Amino acid sequence: MRNKDRIKIGFLLFDGFPMACLTSVIEPLRAANEIAGQEAFCWSLLSERQQKVQSSAGVRFEAEQSLADCKDIDILFLLSSPTSGFDNTTVGNGALRSLGRHGTVLGGISGGVFPLVRSGVMGGQPVSVHWCYEAAFLAEFPEVDSRSEVIVKTATRYTAAGAAAGFDLALHLIEDRLGGEVAHEVACWFQHPMMRGSGVRQQVPTTTAPETGDSLPPLVSSCVDLFAGHMSDPISIAEAAQQIGVTPRQVERAFKQATGQSPSHYYRAMRMNAARQMVVYTKDPIADIAAAIGYGSVAPLVTHYRSAFGLSPSEDRRRINRFRVEGNAPLPSV
Repeated sequence: MRNKDRIKIGFLLFDGFPMACLTSVIEPLRAANEIAGQEAFCWSLLSERQQKVQSSAGVRFEAEQSLADCKDIDILFLLSSPTSGFDNTTVGNGALRSLGRHGTVLGGISGGVFPLVRSGVMGGQPVSVHWCYEAAFLAEFPEVDSRSEVIVKTATRYTAAGAAAGFDLALHLIEDRLGGEVAHEVACWFQHPMMRGSGVRQQVPTTTAPETGDSLPPLVSSCVDLFAGHMSDPISIAEAAQQIGVTPRQVERAFKQATGQSPSHYYRAMRMNAARQMVVYTKDPIADIAAAIGYGSVAPLVTHYRSAFGLSPSEDRRRINRFRVEGNAPLPSV
């Protein structure tokens, strides 16, 4: 980074950004400064035109700078919901590309990866995508190398999947600048159990039970991975069993024991969750969403969607705000 004495970090805020993603990065950096007895890190809040920005929780923030005034900065993180973007995309995207060309490390946390990728600055580099945005991200950016790791860090781009991952990323910045002992003490200050790094995959909830996907039995987990890779071209339970090397009866029994559901119902729930991400976070036509999750027409999607969520995709989209996801309950940006 250009400034070796003090690392200057900017947070570019968009309306609907998750407040936790901001504080989870700033607070460990503040603690590191106190522990080290020096201002190793400094930070500022930016918005597109230095306008006030409202977080997903309704808290309003004053920006200290506009993006155009952001010149001498080492790292710029974008914080947003997946649907956020610049009012003037040409100017905003151009400003990000200019910063990248002049040595600023660019990054996005949680939904912030959406405007980051839209700006055209990733240049084929991998991106950490939060699991709850995965289907929407793949629908909008099918050619981008999206990863399920909590952090994806290259020489010039940093991305993290959610607020806790942002904390981990801050610990890595602290370790790089001040050493492992300071980073460990910061983690202890906040009772953060461990510093996760590149290659660590996200914890993902199961479709039907209060556990995470990595707690599923190996046979069920293997099937779920197969199902996830066959959203647009669904496979039968018999085909999945054959690929894994077991019988369909074994698959049925394993799913019933682990999830309380048949594998076909679990698979359909996965497809419905993917459909709802696309309904919530994209503007894709419903027919395209149906095709993306393996339906030949809209009608069966509507039937299964209504069964899962209590309303049709079109009705859901009309009611959409950027905070709602399932059970007609709010979906905060994460």
